[in-house]
Amino acid sequence: MPSRGFDFPGDRLEKRFAEKNPPLSDTEAAREAARCIYCFDAPCIRECPTSIDIPTFIRKIGNGNLRGAAHTILSANLLGASCARVCPVEVLCEGSCVYVPDGRPAIQIGRLQRYAMDHGAPGDLSQMFSREKPSGRSVGLVGAGPASLACAGTLARLGHDSVIYERGHLPGGLNTTGIAPYKFMVEDSIREVESILALGVQIETGVTVGRDATAAELLERHDAVFLGPGLGPDSFLGVPGEDGAGVVGAVAWIERLKTDGAFAVAGVSRAVVVGGGNTAVDVVRELCGLGVASVSLVYRRAARQMKAYEHELSAAKKEGATVLDEVVVIEVLRENDSVSGVHLVTAKDGRPTDRDAGIVPCDLVVLAIGQAKLETLATSFDGVECDERGRISVDGATGQTGNPRVFAGGDAVNGGQEVVNAVHDGQLAARSIDRLFRGEAIGPGSEPIMLSTAGRPGVAHA
Repeated sequence: MPSRGFDFPGDRLEKRFAEKNPPLSDTEAAREAARCIYCFDAPCIRECPTSIDIPTFIRKIGNGNLRGAAHTILSANLLGASCARVCPVEVLCEGSCVYVPDGRPAIQIGRLQRYAMDHGAPGDLSQMFSREKPSGRSVGLVGAGPASLACAGTLARLGHDSVIYERGHLPGGLNTTGIAPYKFMVEDSIREVESILALGVQIETGVTVGRDATAAELLERHDAVFLGPGLGPDSFLGVPGEDGAGVVGAVAWIERLKTDGAFAVAGVSRAVVVGGGNTAVDVVRELCGLGVASVSLVYRRAARQMKAYEHELSAAKKEGATVLDEVVVIEVLRENDSVSGVHLVTAKDGRPTDRDAGIVPCDLVVLAIGQAKLETLATSFDGVECDERGRISVDGATGQTGNPRVFAGGDAVNGGQEVVNAVHDGQLAARSIDRLFRGEAIGPGSEPIMLSTAGRPGVAHA
């Protein structure tokens, strides 16, 4: 399928990484598919946030029906290609697999899903899914990450027009700019985006909602709006010495690794990564993979309390990383404006004490301690509210906010979970929007929408 003009350099640091889970061969896929016992009430389905019928698609692989296998996956999850590669299957579908005789590993569901998508899915999803009769309704979506893409693609299948507004120049959200390269590369993400756009979805990049288009303008242009902006900029520690070169947020660092052809780590021999989540561990593994001799992960609580998945942390340690837990950075040290180290004190319950824990020499500090919430953007839409943690408040059963025409999902709602959770949110919201357009009251306080004489929506009142 021809590219829609999403340009990115071919020579990037991410190209140095080999895949963590390379594709299965035909023989390997057939052998692995044959292991599935097609469970009744399969626990793997229950553990998938998008409820993919895993035994069915595996059986279709075994029967050689790869297009049918891909159709089963995509019917439940329009981002089945990326989820096959980036989902933490060890704690989701594969983690629940009951067929583990004699201590054998669980069926490799993620790799089988990738096999089906690689060999059975068309590059243009309009070749697999027909679009219902055009409804004349339009939805504006904020952000081009997995939540909005899943929502827009589902809306397109249901006959509704959708326009995605993306502030960056590349679509895909963290699938494009934030996934570790040994899991998913930029080319793969853009290919998946283009397959969804082929359903009839429009996208406008370089558009910042609130600056280039206001909330009121989006509600004027469209019958409904979906908010899937993800999260904001990286958070910083607020300690002396962190301002300046050599200290960077993790999300910004990964984005440059994946999309900036001029980005390099020359001159970095010692790095400190601060944080205890999966993003922190991704950065640690990336630094190790790029040949940085000394990489330390600094966490304020006990290592067992880290939010990072144990299998990822274990891999980081095997690759040479050092974990320093129950310590806090109180200062970034500099010599001639360059980072020379971090000063640590011990921590109790995640808070710094007055007990010195020494200095760790380093040339680079990467902060993976969270991202800002986009509360100002969200609350610029009348009736939309955020909770005390800055997450957009929605009805969990519909994705509807306090404004009956505004829906939301993904990291902006859940605070930062997996791609598959964002896909679930987007598809849920799309189905709710479709019901709203059909005149159904879909949740508490919801009212049917009627088109005004001017062609834009008005809310029906008794």
